[in-house]
Order: sequence, then C-alpha cells, then structure tokens
Amino acid sequence: MPIVKFTKLSSEAIVPQYMTAGSAGCDVMACLDSPLIIRVGERVAVPTGLAFEIPPGYEIQVRPRSGLAFKKGVTVINAPGTIDSDYRGEVKVLLINLGQESFEVSPGDRIAQLILQKVEQIEWKEAQGLGQTERAEGGFGSTGIISSS
Repeated sequence: MPIVKFTKLSSEAIVPQYMTAGSAGCDVMACLDSPLIIRVGERVAVPTGLAFEIPPGYEIQVRPRSGLAFKKGVTVINAPGTIDSDYRGEVKVLLINLGQESFEVSPGDRIAQLILQKVEQIEWKEAQGLGQTERAEGGFGSTGIISSS
C-alpha cells in the first residue's frame, strides 16, 4: 500500500477519510474559518488545510462527491482534478455551483473525494503514418447513435 505523507497547514484541517471499507475514494473536508456561500454559477477554490507528499509515479485525483452533485448541483469543475507528485502547496478543491440556489459550505463539510492513481509518463515518437483501425477517424458518437431525448 503506497504511503502519502501530509502536513496540516491549519489546526482545523481534517485528514481525508474512507467512509466505508469498500470506498475507492476518501472524502476531503473544507478547512474554513466560517461558512462559505457559493452562488449559482460561481466557482470557488475551497481550502483543505492540507499539503501532500505523493510518491513518484502517482497522482491524487480530485473527484466530485456524487450525492453533492446530484442533490445540490455542486461539483468539481475540473473533474478529475490532478494533484501532481511534485506539488507541495495547499490542496484546494475547485467547486462550481450548477444548482438552482446558493449553496453553503461549512467548516468540516465533505466537499470532494481523493483517489490515489498510478500514472506513467509518455515518451512521444513522431511517425510518418499511423496503423489502421476499423474506426479510423470516427469520433464524437461515430460508434453508436446518440439519442436527442
């Protein structure tokens, strides 16, 4: 099991937690001095009060909490966000309110989930041509019918 070291940048910061034994992601909490209102259509960077030391060859992905997205329309705008292994600053969650009304984030609220993911860097190689496939250049729904309903 990989180890991710962390530093609390605030005494109010809460260590991310897996909420069940089978959870893929661990919930990360807002580290705020007072409630934060996110108006409809507004984007905010919500502090977590945490900095991580992610092992080389890994990233942490920041993903929305499904209940928050479905029930309130509040989601991670750059989902999944990436925290690189060489980043040492405070992790902030970029939330957007796509709901119908303003949303209040209180100190300690679960605002997103974090998933440790193994990554590999790409070695790019220019080629004069690419191998052929049945799909070829088909994209944007070319492999099936897109319903308009």
